[in-house]
Amino acid sequence: MKFSVYIATSLDGFIARTDGQLDWLEGSDWSDRNEAGGADANDMGFDEFIESVDTLVMGRNTYEFVVSTGIWAYGDTRLVVQSTTLGDGTELPQHLAGKVEFVSMDPVALASKLANEGAQHVYVDGGATIQQFLRAGLIDELILTRVPVLLGSGISLFGEVNADVVLRHVSTEGFANGMVQSRYVVEWS
Repeated sequence: MKFSVYIATSLDGFIARTDGQLDWLEGSDWSDRNEAGGADANDMGFDEFIESVDTLVMGRNTYEFVVSTGIWAYGDTRLVVQSTTLGDGTELPQHLAGKVEFVSMDPVALASKLANEGAQHVYVDGGATIQQFLRAGLIDELILTRVPVLLGSGISLFGEVNADVVLRHVSTEGFANGMVQSRYVVEWS
């Protein structure tokens, strides 16, 4: 089973403002992602990535933000929401009925559960959730898109780690709008 992260950060490493706002990201010129055009260029590889994913694990804050936008970019991918406050009685938007499972378990226990259920490629999303999975030694791949903006403060993608996390650079691609996407494999020892 493979665990991947696909996320955008400010150039100084923040995934959101201190209050959780993403206005700096929403204001990015997404229509001019690559002068060459084409489906892969326009979505910076996200469609291809999400097609390879069979399970999405996200934290409650990320889930609530995504649901509030009214935009669902994950197709029919199974969604598991890590939350101690949301549960099976949570009201879901109609398009998510039957597609969402709420759990409250540590990353290792959740990984075991997903493996037993046949998950092959898990997309981990949400700052705290990514940090928990990284500290548990479960993240295999990081796909980071850096947006050319400095926020100065906010919610950091990376928090404290138990030990150095060595990354092997796989590729980097620059886009006409100034965004730079790098792919890394985590080399756990």
